[in-house]
Amino acid sequence: MVENAPADAAWTNWAGNQHSVATAVLRPCTIAEVTEQIRCAAETGERIRPIGSGHSFTPVAVSDGRRMDLTRLATDIRVDVDRRLVTVPSGMTLRQLNALLTSHHLALPNLGDIDAQTVAGAISTGTHGTGAAYGGLATFVEALTLVTGTGEVLHCSAAERPDVFDAARVSLGALGVLVEVTLRCVDAFVLRAHERPAALDAVLAELSGLINGHDHVEFFWFPYTSRVQLKVNDRVAVDHAPLPRWRGWLDDTFLANTVFAGACRLGRAAPALAPTISAVSARALSERIYTGRSDAVFCSPRRVRFLEMEYALPREALPEAFDALRRIVDRLPFKVLFPVEVRFTAADEIWLSHSYGRDSAYVALHQYVGMPYEPYFRAFEEVATGLGGRPHWGKLHWRDAASLAPAYPHWQDFQLLRTRLDPHTVLSTPYLTQILG
Repeated sequence: MVENAPADAAWTNWAGNQHSVATAVLRPCTIAEVTEQIRCAAETGERIRPIGSGHSFTPVAVSDGRRMDLTRLATDIRVDVDRRLVTVPSGMTLRQLNALLTSHHLALPNLGDIDAQTVAGAISTGTHGTGAAYGGLATFVEALTLVTGTGEVLHCSAAERPDVFDAARVSLGALGVLVEVTLRCVDAFVLRAHERPAALDAVLAELSGLINGHDHVEFFWFPYTSRVQLKVNDRVAVDHAPLPRWRGWLDDTFLANTVFAGACRLGRAAPALAPTISAVSARALSERIYTGRSDAVFCSPRRVRFLEMEYALPREALPEAFDALRRIVDRLPFKVLFPVEVRFTAADEIWLSHSYGRDSAYVALHQYVGMPYEPYFRAFEEVATGLGGRPHWGKLHWRDAASLAPAYPHWQDFQLLRTRLDPHTVLSTPYLTQILG
């Protein structure tokens, strides 16, 4: 425990696997206050760690110094409907952002499957959804404002400080504190969702046609089975078949959360039942087709606690990776209780993006809290690393700077920029030192 720590110094993430105690908790309300707090830390030799909503599984938000909470940061919210641009404070959550955009008949082009993250946390760790033509959320950033480790305020875009812009969109908070973000939006749109059970081998065989023939494709493989739940979303003109409220409650609240939580607790208490539980789960969610507002379709409630590791692979490496994954699961000395999620994104040019320079397939491994996970995750990490995989910055992994450097062509450029923008390592943490050097 930190001596004389403030009453609210203790922090833990959503999954409950990361904890820290701050020497002070900073809650700036203005950019000027962020600047002053960083300069003060630099002068006194302290360190500052900005945090989001705690949805990363890694120690990326853990610090032994001062913690900066940006939820009170108030910058001017600006919505340019004609140009489809919105400028918001970085501490705004995606849920709040989606509500704001909806009120102006706008939307983000793509989203992940939860909306609890802050804007800064989501883009800084490389949060993504799925869709062969879409990059992660950071690719929607049109401009950003960054307070560096020296207290300098930088406005960045493709036209203004493009090197900082390309680095800071996915930077783990290592270059400065993101205080304001301008996002490129689209007109509000409706999605037609088609979710159905399918055979894993059939989905893998027709994968190219699926991901190129639909706007958004993902699937969940249930370990110990040959079954997946396939989810396909396509843009349509009219919200003509909304999901009945009772069906949404049954599938998304009762089955996917309440019943699944009970099944996981049973599997943790009696691991030998895991294959049976997985087989039942694979068939519990029946086929459904419905339409809805884009963010309502993309995002779902996630109340069952788990730990996660996710790797971005060159898309063509997915079949080999999946063959190895199935063998890993079969030989583990313990059981896996959660399905494996597979998603797809387009290549981008953000220096530390998982999809830099290549179309990617993301493979996400989950394990229920309280169950063994490290041998499972590490075994697949070895496979993924050998295939050129890059770990998701917000998910568990065991790579270090020496291992990660060859995976990113602009790694050294990022290091030089980090040294220039944070020369006194005000924004560094032991974890950032481990993974960035």
